[in-house]
Parts: sequence; C-alpha cells; structure tokens
Amino acid sequence: MAQIGSFALLLALALSIYSFGVGLLALFFPGDPLWERLGETARRAGVVVFGGVFLAAVALVVAAFRNDFTIAYIFHHSNRDLPGRYKFATLWSGQEGSLLFWSLLLAGYGFVLRLRYKTDPRLFAYASVVLAGVQIFFLSLVNFAANPFGLLEGPLRADGSGLNPLLQYPEMVIHPPMLYLGYVGFTVPFAFALGALIMKYPGEKWIHITRRWTMVTWGFLTCGIFLGAHWAYAVLGWGGYWGWDPVENASLMPWLVGTAFLHSVMMQEKRGMLKVWNMWLVFFTFWLAIWGTFLTRSGMIASVHAFAQSAIGTWFAWFLGISFAAFLFFFIKNKDHLKSEHKLESLISRESSFLFNNLLFVLLCFTVAWGTWFPKISELVQGNKVTVGAPFYNRVAIPVALLLLILTAVGPLLAWRKTSFESLRRNFAWPTLGAAAVMAFLMITPPSWGGPFGLRPWQDISYFYSLMAIGLCVLVTLTIASEFYRGGKVISGHTGQGMFASLVQLTHRNTRRYGGYLVHFGVVVVIIGLAGAAFNQDKESEKGMDYGDKMTIGSYTLVCRSYTQDDGPNMASEWAVIDVYQGDKKIDTMNPVREFYKASQQASTKPDIRSSLKEDLYLVYEGQNEKGLPIIRAHLNPLVMWIWLGVIIILGGTALALIPNAPAPVRIAVPARRMEQAVPAVTGD
Repeated sequence: MAQIGSFALLLALALSIYSFGVGLLALFFPGDPLWERLGETARRAGVVVFGGVFLAAVALVVAAFRNDFTIAYIFHHSNRDLPGRYKFATLWSGQEGSLLFWSLLLAGYGFVLRLRYKTDPRLFAYASVVLAGVQIFFLSLVNFAANPFGLLEGPLRADGSGLNPLLQYPEMVIHPPMLYLGYVGFTVPFAFALGALIMKYPGEKWIHITRRWTMVTWGFLTCGIFLGAHWAYAVLGWGGYWGWDPVENASLMPWLVGTAFLHSVMMQEKRGMLKVWNMWLVFFTFWLAIWGTFLTRSGMIASVHAFAQSAIGTWFAWFLGISFAAFLFFFIKNKDHLKSEHKLESLISRESSFLFNNLLFVLLCFTVAWGTWFPKISELVQGNKVTVGAPFYNRVAIPVALLLLILTAVGPLLAWRKTSFESLRRNFAWPTLGAAAVMAFLMITPPSWGGPFGLRPWQDISYFYSLMAIGLCVLVTLTIASEFYRGGKVISGHTGQGMFASLVQLTHRNTRRYGGYLVHFGVVVVIIGLAGAAFNQDKESEKGMDYGDKMTIGSYTLVCRSYTQDDGPNMASEWAVIDVYQGDKKIDTMNPVREFYKASQQASTKPDIRSSLKEDLYLVYEGQNEKGLPIIRAHLNPLVMWIWLGVIIILGGTALALIPNAPAPVRIAVPARRMEQAVPAVTGD
C-alpha cells in the first residue's frame, strides 16, 4: 500500500503542476488554437488529479484495515483491536492523513468545477488554474514534508500505538470531514474571485456562479463547528461546549468572515456596491481557513486539543505570504474595475444594515484573532506568555452578538435606499411590544421555576445579557413571522388558497429569501440555548458516593446504586450506576464511564447526559477516591438542547435557500402604499 499511495501522490502532484503551468500559458494566449487545445489538456489533467489523490486515500484506509504497521502513520494512529469506523477515520486522525484528506477534498471540488466548465469556459479556466496552484501546495506537503506513507524505522511492531482516546467517539467519524469540507470549499469562491479580478470580469455573474459553492461550503463549516462543540460537550467532561480554545477559534474566524461575505454580497448583486469589500472578504475567508490550519499545526499556539504539531508551519507561512502577495498585486493592478455603482443614501436602509452587520462580524473576527495570538505576541515582546481566557472574548463577543441580533431583526424589514419612519412604526411596533412583554414576564416570574425564569438583570451581568438575548430573540422571531404572514396573506388574498398553502407557495417563489429567514430563526434558537449558560449549576461528591448515598442538584436527587467494571480487547472501562429521582419518582438511571485504552495506555472520561428542552443533567465519573468510592461530578445546564436544534434549523434553511425558485411566479398587483412590505415577498431580496 505504501508504494501505491506514494506513487499516486507523486502522479497527482505532476498532473497538478501540468494543470497549473499549461493552463496559465493557455490563458496568456487566448484565441490561439494550439494553446486552446493545450488548455483543454490542462483541464483534463486537473480532473485526473482527483483520481490520483483518491487512490492514495484508499491505499491509506486499506493499510489501516490490514494493520500495516510498516507505515509509520498507521502505527501511530491505529491498532489491531480498533473498531472499524475508527480505522476508517484514521485517514484524518493525524497530521499526515488529514493533509492527504484536505488534498482529496480539494481535488474533489476541482473535479466538479472542471466538469462544469461550459458555464463560462474562460472564467472557469482562471478558477481552475488558481485551484491547481493551491493543490500543488498541499500535494507538495504530503509528498515531501508530511508523507502519510513514510515507513516506520526500526523492527516491525506487533501492534500500533492506537488512536487518541478523545477521538474514539462516533462524531469523530463525521466532525472532521464536515469541518474540512468547509475549510477546503472556501477555496472555490476565492478561485473565482481571483479569476474575476485578474480578467476584469464584467458584471456580477461570477457571484451568481459561486453563490451555491459559498453557501454549501458555509453550511459544511457551520455543521463542522457545532459537531465539534457537541463532541467537546459529550466527550471532554467539563460540562461546556465552547472554551475559546485556539483550535476552536481557528474554525470560527473563517466562518465569521464567510458569514459577512454572504450578507454583503447581496449589496453587490442588488446595488453594485461594496465590490472592493467583497473581494477582500472572500480572500480573507480563504486565507483564514489556511491560517487556521497553520495555527493548529505549527506548534506556535498551545491548545488543549491540538492533535498534531510539527515544523510544517514554515511551509504554511510561505504559502500564506505568497498568496497574500499575489492577491494584493492583482488587486492594486485592477482595483479600478471594482468601483461601486451607487453610494449609501441613508443610515436607515437595507444597505446600512448590511454594512453594520459586516463591520460587527469583522470586529468579532479581529477580537478572536487578537485573543488567539496575544499569548504568542506577549511572549515575543515581553518574554512572558500572557494567557487570554474566556472573559476577554465574552466581553466583546456577547455585546457584538446582541447588536447582530438587533440587525437580524431590523435589517430584513428595511427598504433599499431609504426607509420611512411610518414604515418603521408599522413593521416594528407589535414585535417590539411582544419582546418587551416576554422580558417583563421573565423578570416577574419566581426563580423557583428554574432558568431562565425569575431573571433579575440587576443581580448579575450574565442575567442582564441573558434577558437581552431572549428579548431580542423574541423580536427577531416576531419580525420573521410577520414577514411570512404578510407575504402569505397577499398570496392568499389573490389566489383564494389557505394560509398554509400560501406560505408554501411564498417560500417556493423565493427560496433564497425565506431560506435565509429560516437560518435567522435557527440562529435565534441557538442563542436561546447559549443564554441558558447563565443558569448553569455544578456539584461534586468530593468524598465519594457510597452505595445509597444521595446528591441533590436542581430538582434532581442522585442515588448511587452500584459501581461496575468491564474489560474488552480495545479498552477496559469502569462506571457508576446512578439512579435519578425527581421528588419520590425515579425517572432514569445514568452511567457515567471512565475508559482505559490499552494500545495508547491513556484514560478517557465519557459523561452521561440526560437531555430535555428545559435542561441537561450531565454526570461525570471522575474515578475512585482513596476509599474506593466513586467520585461523581454533576452539572445542570439549562436550554443546551436548543443549541443543537437551532443548528438543525440553520442547516435546513441553508438547504432551502439552495433550492431553485418556482419557475413561473404569479404576478400579483400590490397596492402602492404596501409596496415596501409586499415586493420582497414576491420579487426577491
């Protein structure tokens, strides 16, 4: 397998170099029949690259299943008794394999792009050359700096070192692929943007071509980030889902800038504005994805779950520098092509809401980047590494998130160019009153009802933030509902259909707009879940729980019933058996477990979680005390399930926005006085 994989990677690199070099020369000689034919061979070479990288990936997976420990990567990340799904996941479980996986996904994106070249052959040719350039970098890495098929030195070992215990969890089979599909996918819109910049592409067609690429990529990255958060929650045993760890921050930064791009690109489509801004946003989204990889693999930044560190950071640093210089060169050379067609006419307009939205996303990205790199910067300047913790990020992230919520509620209801005060009053009066009523209700209810009831914002700043977050979430929900209701009512009035059928027709006519609303509603649900963190409770049985001992947390009483052990080929495990009561009624039995993996000689704790819409009861088995009694740590985390439900809604909204609009929308006469409300529902953003 090692020879097959190595040969396939070398072949893929050679084909990528050919695709880049000949494709570039073909672009220099447009109209020349010879170079046009050679350009076609370059495109086909790019298509075949996928076959080469795919063969190498298959060779590595087969080596894992065959327990081929002559390959160093397989020895260090697998063992004979590793379950099959984790042997498959070996492909992305270590540095060399994950770089190969990155190359595979990039080749896959390139494969699809090059097959769709007839949409606009010249623009696609430029994008193909840019993709080939990026592919050369990653294939050079896996051929010369981090080869996954390197052979193990010394005598052959009978078994491997095993996979990191923290990675032996079902979500690790899908979390990294989702994340990588997002990281790698942002290369495609960047390739089109750079191609459009180089050739001074007329109009906004390149944006229409890349819209689906961008949204699909953004959806993958969103899914990957939240799967990672859920993995942290379900595996690490600290009771949280986000710790502002550098690895987490690395995934968040391109997501923030990519989200800003998805919003501001509508300004360019509709009004011909922010062309320069959008060009830099799409570049930095790609660049930050690479930068995040550099961050987690160079070893420069400490992380609680950076699984791979090496000297390949130098390679990434050079690539980041070269890609930035290349983009800057073409931007300076062709920036006159990016002049805006209109100017901002009013601060109370759809344009201004998009602009403020973008500034907030960029501010948040800068904050995350600064906090991530500050320990290294302080070490270089002062000689002391100053750690930046969650309070630093929260001080900026929470107010910015609240401002973004306000814009989420207000922005879609503002008119392009200028919005009248009468329109503001008509659109926001009832949603604002509804939000205020909910906030008042939360403040006057007794705290004994449990979080988030009995919110007293003057008692703690976290309560204030939670109250504001929930109130703004209600405001956003009501404005979204009013948009659906008004559009549905217009269609119902003209067609005679029921409201539900009218809403389905409304959504089908403009999937992008109403899919976007669904995404916004998903964000609302996620934020409600995040707001629950203000009411978290923790408790630990410091002296251990003997059989029959009780612990109370919230409305739950935990009774230790027994303690048991098991021994399997891959791992040994021990767990506590905890009966859960509410009042006198037994409602569940939970089994927090501690596992010891034999191959790697490492232990791992797996919490047991009882979830409901109201709260999560989260139990961790910490091991035994000196008397042999189980030590149990309990967390009560309100509203956490809302986070995962919100992500599902976000992904559903993204999928809806990708569906083409109904082919023949019905023309509806709308009274002029109501145009600001009805036109978006029928004709688009």
